[in-house]
Amino acid sequence: MIRRAHELGVTLFDTAELYNGGDGSNELLLGEAIAPFRDEVQIATKFGFTYDDQGNSNGHDSSPENIRRVTENSLRHLGTDVIDVLYQHRQDPNVPVEEVAGAVGELIAEGKVRHFGLSEVGPETLRRAHAVHPVSVLQTEYSLFERGVEAEVLPTVRELGIGFVPYSPLSRGFLTSEVKPAEGTRRTTSVITTPVGKARTTGSISTQSTRSTSSPTGRESPPLSLPWPGSWLRVRHRSDSRYAQHGATRRKPRRSGRGRHRCRPRRDREDHPARGCRCPL
Repeated sequence: MIRRAHELGVTLFDTAELYNGGDGSNELLLGEAIAPFRDEVQIATKFGFTYDDQGNSNGHDSSPENIRRVTENSLRHLGTDVIDVLYQHRQDPNVPVEEVAGAVGELIAEGKVRHFGLSEVGPETLRRAHAVHPVSVLQTEYSLFERGVEAEVLPTVRELGIGFVPYSPLSRGFLTSEVKPAEGTRRTTSVITTPVGKARTTGSISTQSTRSTSSPTGRESPPLSLPWPGSWLRVRHRSDSRYAQHGATRRKPRRSGRGRHRCRPRRDREDHPARGCRCPL
């Protein structure tokens, strides 16, 4: 499916140490899949957690030593000599973000990483990191359902010239025609504990509204919801560097999502990770 996504025009693939299950499996899979066209795509991966013997996350670790260890492992797993975007997956309460920025900056200076990214941080943290080493991109949840970033985060990234990657544009499946109530979701998933998951217990009003809005156009709910973050950011926040990041486990959703939206390249940064990429998986 990864190679099919590339055939359809996907140029940015996002993974993380957290997705590996303790054995590097996710990055190994991605590295093998993109090997024939590595120079045509960009790879983003992430660091920042500790794990138990079963590979489940059980804490944070964004120490400079762990950042370097994770980066070296990711380079090996992905079969590449450089990571295009290295994110701190979640902020570590025990490590100042300035130390994180400095550690990633050293890896960039060594040529092992191209760009520094953060995920789910606020404006103050973003500014502190950016003062030590330029933050290229911030990845945060944003959709028709979750719009908390609009008040302070989006104005900050626009001021600082930082790219913004909105993930979960379908609110973890809530904004689709296949939404299920919480009791129909596996109890092991963290989705149930999120606001979106809790909303499932009260019905699917949002889903029905999205569906009724999309029906006259003949388009399914996912294609309607997928382009919304990028379109709204361009119109409301006058941005040309944002795009929605979504995933798929079947080819049908991948085809329905492809071609419904584009990211518009930054005109001022030829080397920016969001420049020229389309429809990231």
